[in-house]
Amino acid sequence: MARAPLLQLSNISLTFGGDPVFSGLDLVVQPGDRVALVGRNGSGKSTLMKVMAGLVEPDSGMRVVSPGVSVGYMEQEPDLSGFATLGDFAASALDVGEEYRVAMVADGLKFDPERPVETASGGERRRAALAKLLAEAPELMLLDEPTNHLDIEAIAWLERELSETRTAFVLISHDRAFLRALTRATLWIDRGAVRRQEKGFDAFEAWRDKIWEEEDEARHKLDRKIKAEARWAVEGISARRKRNQGRVRALGDLRAERASMIRRQGTADMALEAGQKSGKRVIEARGISKAFGDRVILRDFSLRVLRGDRVAFVGPNGAGKTTLLKMLTGEIAPDTGEVVLGTNLQMAVFDQNRARLDPKLSLWESLTGDPGMRVSGKADQVLVRGQPRHVVGYLKDFLFDERQARAPVSSLSGGEKARLLLAKIMAQESNLLVLDEPTNDLDVETLDLLQELLDDYDGTVLLVSHDRDFLDRVAGTTIAMEGDGYATVYAGGWSDYRAQRQDRAAPEPAAKKDGATPKAQPGVKPGAEGLSFTEKHRLEQLPDVIARLEAEIAKLEVFLSAPDLFTAEPVKFRKATEALVERQAVLAAAEEEWLSLEERAAG
Repeated sequence: MARAPLLQLSNISLTFGGDPVFSGLDLVVQPGDRVALVGRNGSGKSTLMKVMAGLVEPDSGMRVVSPGVSVGYMEQEPDLSGFATLGDFAASALDVGEEYRVAMVADGLKFDPERPVETASGGERRRAALAKLLAEAPELMLLDEPTNHLDIEAIAWLERELSETRTAFVLISHDRAFLRALTRATLWIDRGAVRRQEKGFDAFEAWRDKIWEEEDEARHKLDRKIKAEARWAVEGISARRKRNQGRVRALGDLRAERASMIRRQGTADMALEAGQKSGKRVIEARGISKAFGDRVILRDFSLRVLRGDRVAFVGPNGAGKTTLLKMLTGEIAPDTGEVVLGTNLQMAVFDQNRARLDPKLSLWESLTGDPGMRVSGKADQVLVRGQPRHVVGYLKDFLFDERQARAPVSSLSGGEKARLLLAKIMAQESNLLVLDEPTNDLDVETLDLLQELLDDYDGTVLLVSHDRDFLDRVAGTTIAMEGDGYATVYAGGWSDYRAQRQDRAAPEPAAKKDGATPKAQPGVKPGAEGLSFTEKHRLEQLPDVIARLEAEIAKLEVFLSAPDLFTAEPVKFRKATEALVERQAVLAAAEEEWLSLEERAAG
């Protein structure tokens, strides 16, 4: 017997500011669905998700949630007012005794439940919103850019959690690797229409391109037919006026059909131009280190960056990637060692906090007020790579329309802010691009274009990103912040780094046949006990991990011991039982890992 759908939208129409976002939209989410929701920036993905969550009321149509089904939504900008700590917010919808659920996900998402709300960053607030959703475990999860502000380790943890869940979810993300790993169906929003394909994101781009090819062919045929009918109307209608009025009306219908076709949004007309060539040696760091108080960010690190290199920096949030980037570019000084910058450098910087964008300024003021883009005596023009351009025309290159030119930066979406910052950067000639989290919020098409531009760019690129697919496609060298101030240089992108790291972490025999002690692998920091630095650090962490798991298991056992729980709350009983089994398995694995490392350390 077929199960009822979890959620159904029927004939949904919604208009904002005179323009229809959706018209006659139908959508069904079934139990077990794992759906990618994709579309261009501004196409209405987040709006549709809010309609699905019941947070936005459509102008017409119907939203139906099956009885007993709970729908959870992860907000991009959560409202934490009224809560003292992030943990209070994350546990706010849980029953008494279920707070352990927040602790279970806090470790994986790397956020501190005790962090006061007033001191929490935007990224920490988003992680708390994600933890709230995962802890509540609704039957349908709606996830809007859940990987933003997560480091790669946390993204991998979330990927594992979602891959193992039986809960249905709809997912908006720019992270190709994340979407490919998790989704089995795709919802594509394109010019107000929603199409569905029963294949995951991996098949999306071929499907999209095929639809667009068919659309272009149909438009071309219609244009040829209109042209032929228009020629007939001019040349032959006088002799057959009465008999062929129907054909004339049909020509009008063809023209109306052609006019009603909504043109696809093009890709941004971005361009990167390298200025004069830099010297062959762009950056040389010799034995640099940095600490803030007792916290060591970097120790004894050396690197040479040559003209044309593509260098990526990876590691957990807070490991020091941005600090290292600022040392290499001369923005902050190392405590020891030296950084020598090459000659003729023209640097352009994309910062992850969008600090170059004043939210109170309009887009127009943001461009014309930039000293590097100002054209003397021309209030409506900006200097783009040495040539004056009208400010609205340049904004259109980056997919902004004329109405947005006078709107405040604060009104822009995350993707639009990223495009505006790219517009400022690409207006100047450069030979050294410093890109700190440039991929956040950009849609797939813009990411493709940015990657192509970086491929063709004659200058040097320093890149910080948590987007594994983008790293693989761009980086030629990866610098991994390994923890405790150790940074290691690897050849290639993310996948290459992971493969080399696994090879380096593999245990070696205690001695070679001739009795000589084997040499340490490059980049592996051996501890006093013969373990690699990463293994030693893990051995130190495991007792706390085991203690936390034991505490969580104890809470679950107390919760399950209530005599009437099974009959009164069968769903909660089932979920708590599954959580207990999962925690016990994780504890067993952690204990086994600790024993293995302890034996190797002792040996």
